[in-house]
Amino acid sequence: MRILLTGKHGQVGFELQRTLAHLGEIYAVGYADCDLADASAISAVVRSVKPDLIVNPAAYTAVDRAEAEPELARAVNTVAPGILGEEAAKLGAWVVHYSTDYVFDGTKLGVYTEDDLTNPLNVYGRTKRDGEIALEASGARYLIFRTSWVIGAHGKNFVKTILRSALERESLNVVADQYGAPTSAALLAEVTAQLVRQRQRDGDENFPFGLYHLVPGGETNWCEYARFVLSETLAVGRSVKLLPDAIRAISSSEYPTTAQRPANSRLDTTKLRRCFGLELPEWQSGVWHILKQILAES
Repeated sequence: MRILLTGKHGQVGFELQRTLAHLGEIYAVGYADCDLADASAISAVVRSVKPDLIVNPAAYTAVDRAEAEPELARAVNTVAPGILGEEAAKLGAWVVHYSTDYVFDGTKLGVYTEDDLTNPLNVYGRTKRDGEIALEASGARYLIFRTSWVIGAHGKNFVKTILRSALERESLNVVADQYGAPTSAALLAEVTAQLVRQRQRDGDENFPFGLYHLVPGGETNWCEYARFVLSETLAVGRSVKLLPDAIRAISSSEYPTTAQRPANSRLDTTKLRRCFGLELPEWQSGVWHILKQILAES
């Protein structure tokens, strides 16, 4: 099997190179190899590689900057997935694509299911939702995974930001009224590889292609998440200036951002777990695994 993987330098793309390595011949591309804002470049790469599977973790993820660069965000997050799908359909290939909790407005009281109405609050969310629609309309077979609060040991992420602040500061304000589940890039990559193997084994006839929510179990808010990172850091004997109790919980209104964020990013994974027989870990285990890697390298 020939696999075309985008976003090779990103958090998820980095992990996917590891988990997909034994499933086929991987052609991993980054921005320098294929600018996803360039429609002709996308088509050229797909036609050159002639993949059996396209895995697309690449995205425009600068949520606040997207408000000032809507066309660039749309090119990467909306147009590119549609082109990848169209090219895949011509080849008889299929696509794995990753989307976001930001397709929802966060006003629901409970967890969001795949059937809930979407209503993005910002440009990033709108372009990602439109990207889902474009891929669905492309004619290709696909898996779309909506996820939330992605972190990895490779690249920039919230855990590294908190650790850096902990070495420099003795107090910190962190938003406490946005809820979700930190999702490790490794979990996304491992589940992707497992389902690719399943599709190789079972073929297309009985394989449940479609849209799924993929996050670990449990929920937290950004403030409690930050406190967890520091508590675990202290538990392994690392010294920091910033103690967990010195992180002050604040509201989103006290920390205004250019792009509005959903207050509720909790995603229901019942459909994914039922269709594929998966057991998903709690969010703490993924964060701890990443934290261990970061601390080992520091």
